[in-house]
Amino acid sequence: MAGGVLTGDQIEEESRLAETLAGIKHVIIVMSGKGGVGKSTVSSNLAAALSMRGYQTGIMDLDITGPNIPKMFGVESEQLTAENHRLIPVTVPPSMKLMSMAFLLPDRDSPVMWRGPVKMGAIKQFLEDVNWGSLDYLVVDMPPGTGDEALSIVQLIPKADGVVIVTTPQDVALLDSRKSVVFAAETGMPIIGIIENMSGFVCPHCGQVTEIFKSGGGEATAKDMNIQFLGRVPIEPGIVMSGDSGMPIVVRDPGCESAKAFMSIIDRIVKTVE
Repeated sequence: MAGGVLTGDQIEEESRLAETLAGIKHVIIVMSGKGGVGKSTVSSNLAAALSMRGYQTGIMDLDITGPNIPKMFGVESEQLTAENHRLIPVTVPPSMKLMSMAFLLPDRDSPVMWRGPVKMGAIKQFLEDVNWGSLDYLVVDMPPGTGDEALSIVQLIPKADGVVIVTTPQDVALLDSRKSVVFAAETGMPIIGIIENMSGFVCPHCGQVTEIFKSGGGEATAKDMNIQFLGRVPIEPGIVMSGDSGMPIVVRDPGCESAKAFMSIIDRIVKTVE
């Protein structure tokens, strides 16, 4: 931009981005202040829960260096196609659409060794050049933290419905989740609420709950920062097996405690957004 005037290329880019987002009713951004809190597991289960509720749903995996979403849906071997110079998302049966950096890598062991500007360019292309068609919801799985990538994403999607922040109950994770709340506020993004993940281990034999990482920290943080607490998701062996087998727990075992927690959370999110 020179003197506040958009160049021809910038106008074209903004037009392509507007066209891409035009058919999407609601955009939910899932973020965390740090890695390792289960953000991708939460994103995949929220998207699957929305699809099970009958919404046309897409999930965009923008964790460029750690794209795990395709594995969680069992489609990591799929290849992208293009039509009219736009990428076509991979379809996850029966009707969910998925886009990820993982589809562009030569194999699953290939690292993404890119500096910041190259990653920014890839994120921009993902947002501008994907043909999502008509969606009720697009779930965006963010890279962890509040750095360049996160800032670029929220600037490119200024009309997102809001941010869902994922944390675990221990203090070190809660410190970073508070930074995510401030990040969202300072960038003008509405905050839908906080999810406390890994909130107690449910024994598969006796059903007793053991608070490995403590419990209640996410709810206390939400109350302290005056934002909505969306719910707790316990740890169950089935969550690990479901992620590894390519079937989110809400699909694989809808009667388990974690799946029921995700379904309650998605109902609160939909009520808040709509």
